[in-house]
Amino acid sequence: MSRTMDASDARQANRMGPAGWVALGLLSVMAVFYIFPFVLQVANSFKTDAEATANAMSPVPQVWTTAAYDRLFRNSDYPRWFLNSVIVTLFVTAGRVFFNSLAGYALARLRFRGRQVVFAMLIAVMSVPGVILLIPKFLVINQLGIYNSYPALILPLLVDAAGVFIMKNFFESIPPAVEEAARIDGAGTFRTFWSVVLPMATPALITITILSFQGSWNEYSHFIVASQSPELYTLTKGVGTLASGGLGGMSNQYPLKLGAAALMTIPVAILFFVFQKRIMNTSDGAVKG
Repeated sequence: MSRTMDASDARQANRMGPAGWVALGLLSVMAVFYIFPFVLQVANSFKTDAEATANAMSPVPQVWTTAAYDRLFRNSDYPRWFLNSVIVTLFVTAGRVFFNSLAGYALARLRFRGRQVVFAMLIAVMSVPGVILLIPKFLVINQLGIYNSYPALILPLLVDAAGVFIMKNFFESIPPAVEEAARIDGAGTFRTFWSVVLPMATPALITITILSFQGSWNEYSHFIVASQSPELYTLTKGVGTLASGGLGGMSNQYPLKLGAAALMTIPVAILFFVFQKRIMNTSDGAVKG
């Protein structure tokens, strides 16, 4: 059957008309414009400071050197930033997968007073720009006495409204008969959720994992208001300080800054390429459920 489908796809490609070729050409040009800045970023990280300053638009270094990366790991706190990002991201990702699943299941299946109000508030939170919540976040963190600590970096990020919304929609696509059969067998609410429903939500869980990892790894504004100690800098905050020349003597060391940013993208890129085919499609999830 796969050979038949491949032959059909080939015939369809051969029948592509002028409009299709124009669309393909436009998409190719857009892809080049999208990818080219990243190519320049990587290329300039392997240049000397003088070459990167004088010829930044060249995608091929005249002299290849890893001096920027050597300085990055030997003469900066980049390894510490990386470790902090790993710690925060792992805890936040695990927390979001667990708590978003619980909240999504409660909104999808449990009937309790105020359920619609809670869901309306969830939608309202999703519509509010994150920057508006920075001052309230700082006030709460400071009032709890956890400012400038790992809990301040992690706890406010353990649940996100978008993740709860995704899980709620997916759980609603699962036939209630599956849970009714589990309850007949004597399973309680949490046991039904944990042992029966959650394993069926694998596509949604993978989606939440990817989004949570990417979101917490690239988070910046929250870390600004949650801490000020250099020992708690994550990659986003550290590289941001590095890019602005805030570490002193690095205002024009473009290979160093671009190398730091390039390394920062690797974990997210690996996660995406490994799981890109598993990212949840809402309609497929409903059918599989």
